[in-house]
Amino acid sequence: MSDDQKTSQYKALTDEDWKERLPEEVYQIVRKKGTERAFTGRYDKFYEEGSYYCVCCGAHLFDSDAKYNSGSGWPSFYDADKHNIKEVEDNSWRMQRVEIVCSQCEAHLGHVFPDGPKPTGIRYCVNSASMAFKAKD
Repeated sequence: MSDDQKTSQYKALTDEDWKERLPEEVYQIVRKKGTERAFTGRYDKFYEEGSYYCVCCGAHLFDSDAKYNSGSGWPSFYDADKHNIKEVEDNSWRMQRVEIVCSQCEAHLGHVFPDGPKPTGIRYCVNSASMAFKAKD
């Protein structure tokens, strides 16, 4: 199945379809643009080798070698699989930010900020609930 076919498949799902597929907490974050409380996500202080995938569609998002402790309370990465992440202007809560969503299914992942470490200077700040981890073989 091509990327376009996968994207169409996921974008065709209704809000009710997502409610049936996802636990309530995950649904509120990835489909309703929620945010988990800082320092509560399962991947905040998690540093095993492997890759992180979209919990909704399985698209590859991040690799563990780009993960670092930003001190923000959310998993943070200085690099991403840009093929599977889309940046969207976010002016909610009287702030100007850049939201990151999965380009395959449009799941809300978190936000991106220009205050990360070298080599990119970027911080992808991500909700643990939006990701699934697969350990390196």
